[in-house]
Amino acid sequence: MNSLSAVLWTIAAILLVFWIVGLIAQATFGGLIHLLLVLIVAAVAIEVVRIVSRPKPQ
Repeated sequence: MNSLSAVLWTIAAILLVFWIVGLIAQATFGGLIHLLLVLIVAAVAIEVVRIVSRPKPQ
């Protein structure tokens, strides 16, 4: 796992925690957290596609 991938997973975990807190607390920043969650899911999906499409070492 390269450093960019590790950073993306760390950000995804942090945003997921904030998203859950927003859902539980019904805070006003919940809308922003949902938007950020959608963005991070897209970033993780792009990273997964990049990992899957890498040529396999022989």
